[in-house]
Amino acid sequence: MTALATSLRATLLCTALAVTSAGVLAAEATPKPDFLAAHIDTSVDPGVDFFQYANGAWLKAHPIPASEAAWGIGNEVDEELYARLRGISERAARQKAAPGSDQQKIGDFWATAMDVAKADRLGTRPLHAELARIDAISSPAGVLDAVFAFKPIGVGALFRIGIAQDDKDSATMAVQIRQGGLGLPNRDFYFNGEAGVAKIRAAYVEHMARTFVLLGREPAAAKAAAAKVMAFETALAKASRKLEALRDPEKNYNKMAPVDFTAKFTPSIDWNARLTAWGIHPAYVIVGQPEFFAAEDRLLRETPLPVLKDYLRYQLVDGYAPFLSTTLDQEHFDFHGRAMSGQQEQRPRWKRVLDEENDAMGMVLGRIFVKQYFPEASKRRYAAMVEAVRSTFHDRIERLDWMSPQTKARALAKLAAVTPKVGYPDTWKDYSALVVGRESYAANVMAARRWQFRDNLSKFGKPVDRTEWDMTPQTYNAYYNPSNNEIVLPAAIFMVPGVPDDQVDDAVAYGYVAASTIGHEITHGFDDEGRQYDPQGNLSGWWTAQDAARFNAAAQKMVEQFDAYEPLPGLHINGRASLGENIADYGGVLLGLEAFQKTEQYKQGKKIGGLTPTQRYFLGYALGWMSQQREQRLRQRLLSDVHAPAKWRVLGPMSNIPAFYQAFGVKPGQPMWRAPEDRVRIW
Repeated sequence: MTALATSLRATLLCTALAVTSAGVLAAEATPKPDFLAAHIDTSVDPGVDFFQYANGAWLKAHPIPASEAAWGIGNEVDEELYARLRGISERAARQKAAPGSDQQKIGDFWATAMDVAKADRLGTRPLHAELARIDAISSPAGVLDAVFAFKPIGVGALFRIGIAQDDKDSATMAVQIRQGGLGLPNRDFYFNGEAGVAKIRAAYVEHMARTFVLLGREPAAAKAAAAKVMAFETALAKASRKLEALRDPEKNYNKMAPVDFTAKFTPSIDWNARLTAWGIHPAYVIVGQPEFFAAEDRLLRETPLPVLKDYLRYQLVDGYAPFLSTTLDQEHFDFHGRAMSGQQEQRPRWKRVLDEENDAMGMVLGRIFVKQYFPEASKRRYAAMVEAVRSTFHDRIERLDWMSPQTKARALAKLAAVTPKVGYPDTWKDYSALVVGRESYAANVMAARRWQFRDNLSKFGKPVDRTEWDMTPQTYNAYYNPSNNEIVLPAAIFMVPGVPDDQVDDAVAYGYVAASTIGHEITHGFDDEGRQYDPQGNLSGWWTAQDAARFNAAAQKMVEQFDAYEPLPGLHINGRASLGENIADYGGVLLGLEAFQKTEQYKQGKKIGGLTPTQRYFLGYALGWMSQQREQRLRQRLLSDVHAPAKWRVLGPMSNIPAFYQAFGVKPGQPMWRAPEDRVRIW
């Protein structure tokens, strides 16, 4: 049970009871505390820092645990989810389930992963075949043989590849090939001069060297090898596109025949032969960043073979370290957890196992989870809320004074075509071919990754399955898929920790769900990237040139607004890279507010917890971003995440919305105030 849930339960248990003359217990009329008002830090003026005002009391009462890099409402929801999923897994492990059944897969995965003594006895033995493959490499062609052999087990060396919808023909599943192969989160970690980032680079090289020592290398040789691998990765990073450049779908769409890709950019890789070996024969591939592959091909020819082999060893072992011995697991944590994210100690093993179990067979767990924990009434509530937000967006588009009738008609057609998926899939994925045993934790992870790879490859040449979900129901997140023109809203995203759904009033629900999730995801269909896709999910130019120019001018104002935020000295938010998320936040708040204004709670205007319905709405939105993170995690996200940090996801959109100013009496000169001419106005 979460801390918030515990406090609510304690409140209920402490309600005084009186015995009537008839011997019947009767509860005294004690007002129930309002969970939302309890989060407020009344020492902060909402016009100065609305995020701290809305969430400050909760944040002070919930410091980041030593095992975490961040802590907030999502973690509190996860605590409830972890408890439920742990129960499901432990019960399955105790059962003598039929081979191949859901319970057998869950139980064997859980029991094997929790057996630390076995992992320690095995050491690196689960990877011996893969390590032997690397040892046997005698030519650059052998390096590529290993790279392609490792793709099915999830080793991300050199590049990323998979089957996904063709951006310009959403009814076709195509081979997509993208830049990749870096051990740090993205290219900026290799070049940014900020002191904290430089410290991470140094720690990364030291981590690689220690990993090589654990594989049997002498310390001096390990250090030299790590430096050379770092130089190779830095060259890959230099050839990689920046985070903001990856958000241009047109520039990252380069369609070509495999033979042409080989001839023009990667003479070392016969793409026809490589893809044929996987059983697929595409007429074309879609390459995200052709110049990256040209540079990578040159590097493969110029880099000494021992360096390339060490690069592969590190990629393999670091990717599997959490599933191997305690020493390798701890080394992985010391860099990725402690140095990169600021965690002071490792999270409990059972939580980490559940994370991996969700990755391996999340929909197997999901079938059990929704049956037990997601009532039909909640699904109906949020399905209706989707339509309320859609109707509101329809009205707002029709009222726009900057968009032409021609573009409006097509925007309305796209909005009408948005498919909502609420709670859980109508059809569950078939995991019958996935084999899970008790050989080793790493073997089960490897088997799951091979199954996922084969499942992905099997989509090539088949009709697009538009019923499929890319998130499990027990995921505290949501997404918009432009190729399907759909919003996907897992059951867990609706949870307020410790508060049953039927006790969350509409004001909070519309801020927490309609704004930050439903409206946010629908607006993604009309942000700087999503707006380029038509109602059928095809990348196409359906805007008039004049309307596109007006949109881009308004969006540029938002870029400049977020560029100016400096969460850490010397590190600003990347307004261009985060533009889509910032537009979606802003649009979501506008849509959620107008939809809420049609509800009975808004019309009645009664206060709850001393707060007006409109105040509760904005606080409900802030509730969705109630979190704090360590400096190391903040630095990591500023360089690698297209989302602004949580605090600025509240401050940014609020400062553009006049109704917020009115609700909280924001005055000129206060930090939350933006002059009317400086406020973003899009949707």
